[in-house]
Amino acid sequence: MVQEYKLSIPDDQDDRPALPFPAPGSGALDRLAETARGYARAAAAENTLKAYARDWAQFIRWCRMRGAEPLPPSPQLIGLYLADLAAPGGKGPALSVASIERRLSGLAWACAQRGERLDRKDRHIASVLAGIRRKHARPPVQKAAILPEDLRDMLATLPHDLRGLRDRAILLIGFAGGLRRSEIVSLDHGKDDTPDSGGWVEVLEGGALITLRGKTGWREVEIARGSSDQTCPVHALAQWLHFARIDFGPIFVAVSRNGARATGDRLSDKHVARLIKQTVEAAGLRPDLPKAERLALYSGHSLRAGLASSAEVDERHIQKQLGHASAEMTRRYQRRRDRFRINLTKAAGL
Repeated sequence: MVQEYKLSIPDDQDDRPALPFPAPGSGALDRLAETARGYARAAAAENTLKAYARDWAQFIRWCRMRGAEPLPPSPQLIGLYLADLAAPGGKGPALSVASIERRLSGLAWACAQRGERLDRKDRHIASVLAGIRRKHARPPVQKAAILPEDLRDMLATLPHDLRGLRDRAILLIGFAGGLRRSEIVSLDHGKDDTPDSGGWVEVLEGGALITLRGKTGWREVEIARGSSDQTCPVHALAQWLHFARIDFGPIFVAVSRNGARATGDRLSDKHVARLIKQTVEAAGLRPDLPKAERLALYSGHSLRAGLASSAEVDERHIQKQLGHASAEMTRRYQRRRDRFRINLTKAAGL
């Protein structure tokens, strides 16, 4: 019987494609195995895979320090690990419930890649996790929304050079599109320009049409033209594309050291986070707080929250723009809503 070959190789093994045993080596099979492994790697986002790899490495280290075997995954051992994350016996900080649940997802994925099954519904695991949720769960800490007046102040701090053009386009496209920072930097000029593209942009007469490969599949994001060139995201994008001479490949790329030309190197999503914090600080937002607290309030999600909080349109349109599956998720991004506008108490006759 021909045995099944693995599509994913654990980190501690080599990265060569494994062929069905005992079939002899074959160039055609080698190519198919590599292609299959490529599809398997594409099943999850690169950042997700990196996070899962870190989760597994941390669990291996925890097991090694306690003389325990990580495989096969014992439900009792997993329960002890989760308990130690929530209430560590050493000097390490306790993790939030969301982080613990993410760690458990990473362990389940890593075990599956190694041919083992981790049953998250096992009573040992489920009971410990339910107790952690009951005792430690708190409402999520939300990042501050960047509102239109804040964004104008941030844009005013940027220089009028090639880098400034690029960073204006990043902030305005991110805000108007309600995009995640990873979605912003993954954009290409045209469809299928690069293998690592997460979507592409078409600049049309009425605005920009962005096609994105999101968490739940493909979606289109429409960004209409603004009332002023100074704050119009489509105008900012067109200016950057023109002066950077970008007509193919990644849109948001690094600029040469002398600032004279755009390179072909796609920016990482960390650039968006740094850009937001730098311009928030330069614009003097929230001067009532110390610098560390002030900068901790803002992140890449502040752009999405800003659009959700300031666009005075039907909630359905905001939900579609952000790519949310439910209205409840969209409401989490709305930092200033007209609460109690719909008065069910009076509508019921009280």
